[in-house]
Amino acid sequence: MIIVETDRLTLRNWRNEDRDLFREINRDEKVMAFFPFRRSHVECDLLFNRNRDMIAETGLGFYALADRGTDEAMGFCGLAPVELPGILPEGSVEIGWRLATRFWGKGYVTEAAKKLIEHALLTLGLAEVYAFAVHDNKRSIAVMRRVGMDYLDGQDFDHPKVPDTHPALKRHVLYRITTIFPEIRKTRND
Repeated sequence: MIIVETDRLTLRNWRNEDRDLFREINRDEKVMAFFPFRRSHVECDLLFNRNRDMIAETGLGFYALADRGTDEAMGFCGLAPVELPGILPEGSVEIGWRLATRFWGKGYVTEAAKKLIEHALLTLGLAEVYAFAVHDNKRSIAVMRRVGMDYLDGQDFDHPKVPDTHPALKRHVLYRITTIFPEIRKTRND
């Protein structure tokens, strides 16, 4: 199942041949630097199956981000339901990404995220898409800005799923996008 394509990328559902890459990105110290844990082989496989099934059933999830020419999976970028009661409205959808380090610095995540935001707002008819990251995660925050998301000043939060044993990872910044049209965004932000 292909969700969207760009000139260089395909965002699609996961295939069994993508398992090794999925394990890699969920266990890599650099990729997971802003997460309080690394997943075991078994945990990666369970998450892989759950994510693949959710995409097949609902069309939402963290899609495999693949090279359009070779179909090699490089990581993920996706739209998924997110439950953070008291922080986000019920029924919210987040955009998130993770990329194997050998593919960093080539603009793949920004390209994929822009296309998925367009898909979310124009095709799926979502009113808004959220993104959040640990306040020190400069790389992810830079992507949020590059794709046109707005920082929700005053709405930083302590992520309830981050254990107190990792205080440096609790504080998160929150971003949102409601339109992909720059002229509307400029008027709204003035």
